Amino acid sequence: MTISEEKLNSALARVRHLVLDVDGVLTDGRLSFDNNGNELKSFHTLDGHGIKMLQKTGVQVAIITGRRSAVVERRAHELGVGKLIQGREDKFTALQELFAGESYRLEDMAYVGDDYPDLQVMTRVGCPISVPNAAPAVRERALWTTGKRGGEGAVREVCDRIMQAQGTFEAALAPYLGEG
Repeated sequence: MTISEEKLNSALARVRHLVLDVDGVLTDGRLSFDNNGNELKSFHTLDGHGIKMLQKTGVQVAIITGRRSAVVERRAHELGVGKLIQGREDKFTALQELFAGESYRLEDMAYVGDDYPDLQVMTRVGCPISVPNAAPAVRERALWTTGKRGGEGAVREVCDRIMQAQGTFEAALAPYLGEG
């Protein structure tokens, strides 16, 4: 799906909740195991800092992943992401559970995904986003595909674009420039 920058910025400006997949979005999608069977994952520090900055602007970040991993739980905790559901392929049902009892609108959500299970949410939210290493059917249904690949700073790119569209980027950046 190809849309204008104006329509993309309009969709990003409405985002109040950013929901992320893990494998292929926050990581490069590869699964690694040590000799003891422990799962290893690599996360990009740029993504983590982008998530922290975005949360400070009032946008809530959540994670839904099809796999279950203590490493993901640890990373979410480090980033202050309190909304986390793991081990679920039924991602739309998981999304509804994450926000049960809260007032939310699907059109005010962005979701970043890379594979078929993500389509359950991507086809319902206001701002579906994919990474360039996503399955073609996922990229086709995204409003925007990031320039960076999953695990290589794609989530930071999303966070920055949301803040830019919402007019909060400069204020979020100011403390790093000695201005805030």
